[in-house]
Amino acid sequence: MTEIPAPGTARPGTAPADAADVATRVFVDHRELVFSIVYNMLGGVADTEDVLQETWLAWAARSAAPDAPGIESPRAYLVRIAVNKALARQAAISKRREAYFGPWLPEPLVTPLVPDTGPVDSAELAVRAESVSMALLVVLETLTPLERAVFVLHEVFGYAHTETAAVLSRTPAAVRQLAHRAREHVQARRPRFRADPRLSQEVTERFVAAAFGGDLEALMELLAPEVTLWADGGGKGAAAGRRPIHGRARVAKLLVARTARPLAGLDIRYQRVNGGPSALVYSAGSLFSVLVIDLSPDGDRVQGIYSITNPDKFAGIE
Repeated sequence: MTEIPAPGTARPGTAPADAADVATRVFVDHRELVFSIVYNMLGGVADTEDVLQETWLAWAARSAAPDAPGIESPRAYLVRIAVNKALARQAAISKRREAYFGPWLPEPLVTPLVPDTGPVDSAELAVRAESVSMALLVVLETLTPLERAVFVLHEVFGYAHTETAAVLSRTPAAVRQLAHRAREHVQARRPRFRADPRLSQEVTERFVAAAFGGDLEALMELLAPEVTLWADGGGKGAAAGRRPIHGRARVAKLLVARTARPLAGLDIRYQRVNGGPSALVYSAGSLFSVLVIDLSPDGDRVQGIYSITNPDKFAGIE
């Protein structure tokens, strides 16, 4: 990218306000990329927005500083600021999650349900589609903050190890070690595969119909033997207890038992959550839960169910 004017300066014949406009435009141009990187590191929309605000303040201050050298790559500069600010927040985030009631799941990142084969109308949707699946985000929670940052930058966004090293102020050799450990850890817990989007949508709809229709037989056919249900209510929304529920029989019976008290004004809307087809469940016009399923790599069985009912995690969903 062409070097922008040095912070605090303007091109010949322009007013200082024009330099501020340039700084704003550069930040806006890179905002969605930075958002996506930080979200994949932190798993929270609210925390991500806080980091973006801090990044903007740092960028604006640098842009207004007199006599500061020019920035050759604003993209690299903004990513470096944001990633390191995200890392600095990790201790506080970890402490908050230790006190969280029940299973913690990432905040859902919702985008319209558009065909994978069709054109993407918005650059924002294209960038946010880089966010990894809910299932992988749960696995990433088990990495160290540095391992997660390296994994996100290299595996999700394609950064070379030398670029990541510059972002994290580490040597390329250290980054390669971090990347190796992170990749092995993730692969052991979640082998790589890409589910067919149409199949994912079809199974999601069949699962929702069976779960809310109280169809135990259909659920037993859909669920993998080792299926796990994570229900994140945060002590504020309906949940299945303080721990994930494991096993087809237990999960199916629990889901069917819930239909004994049907939701008033039930309305199911299908959208993409973290890049995959998912269901938004409304009751009497209000969002009740976000439901995400994860398919097994060897077929169309459901191996993971992620149910988010904590209303605090719905703030960014329209």
